[in-house]
Amino acid sequence: MTEDFVLHQQLAADTVWIADWPLSSLLLMRAERRWPWLILVPRRPGKREIADLERADRALLIEEIADATRLLQVLYDPLKVNVAALGNSVSQLHVHVIARTRDDPVWPKPIWGQLPAEPYEASELETRLAQLRHALTAGRHKG
Repeated sequence: MTEDFVLHQQLAADTVWIADWPLSSLLLMRAERRWPWLILVPRRPGKREIADLERADRALLIEEIADATRLLQVLYDPLKVNVAALGNSVSQLHVHVIARTRDDPVWPKPIWGQLPAEPYEASELETRLAQLRHALTAGRHKG
């Protein structure tokens, strides 16, 4: 790679770093506290679509999506985990992995555009990050 990877400014503003996995940075959406919401950003400059990744990176991204899904399942026991790579507002390739429950405020609708954002309070954010990082350290996301 001749170009260095830089996280899109909107993703940097809306998220907090949790860990770097082999391909992707694992981030927590800090701008919305109602759902445990992870974002995977492959550290490959200039990529917009999953199809833009090399074959090996695509396979690795699928494994990282599965690991992020299992992490949310272990910690939060969701009814469903939504996975999406929209990129309509932020063109940099990133994948949303969101834990959903039947009692969440917009179930079963998609979360986008339904309610005004509800950011984490500082103490809530630290608690959520501690849960996630502890589970990662313990290897509770590997299938």
